[in-house]
Amino acid sequence: MRERSGIAVVDDVLRGTCVLKVLIADDHSIFRRGLKDLLCDGLGAVTVGECANAFDLFQLVKQKKWDVVILDIGMPGTTGTDALIQVKRQHPSLPVVMLSMHPEDQYAVRMFKAGANAYLTKASAPEELVTAIKKVLSGGNYVSPSLGEKLVHLFHRGEERPPHELLSDREFEVMRLLSSGKTVSQIAESMNLGTTTVSTYRSRILEKLHLKNNAELMRYAVQQGIG
Repeated sequence: MRERSGIAVVDDVLRGTCVLKVLIADDHSIFRRGLKDLLCDGLGAVTVGECANAFDLFQLVKQKKWDVVILDIGMPGTTGTDALIQVKRQHPSLPVVMLSMHPEDQYAVRMFKAGANAYLTKASAPEELVTAIKKVLSGGNYVSPSLGEKLVHLFHRGEERPPHELLSDREFEVMRLLSSGKTVSQIAESMNLGTTTVSTYRSRILEKLHLKNNAELMRYAVQQGIG
């Protein structure tokens, strides 16, 4: 199936002459079930693989051929960016649709730079998932109307970028977790990093944002709408 064009795959699936192979990577089984139902209702002939952590994700991508991967940005065992980069490293042409509970303006641009083909919030997934799948299988990238408007705003805003947009992907993720009240040890465990490494990221973040401590970081995150 991988030799055919994405458009041919979409057409064949909709006609029921082939089965679309979708891998859903999310740590919530109920949410995976909901996505599976959406795909079957919207596309028909679909075979769905499931995994709940980064290790299983990488193994399934390595062992089997998929037409598209739906990847939660908050997968246990790594960061969303690192998971995406590793999947794309193994299969550069494999379309990846990123799902997140976080607003588009926080993560979308970073995910597209890392190789994502689509970015959806979990709230918008029921309305947009099937459309996004069809778009990426046809060789394009899916950008929701709301994200498109935000990207235009960013373009016209020019160089007036808030300081956190200049953070690296790892620094941004650590900043988000710190601002949510997570400790260095908790962040280290969730990101599979050493506590010394996380502490170093924290120091860099405070320096780049011109902040003194976690309390100021939390206040900054609230002001910028970072959740």
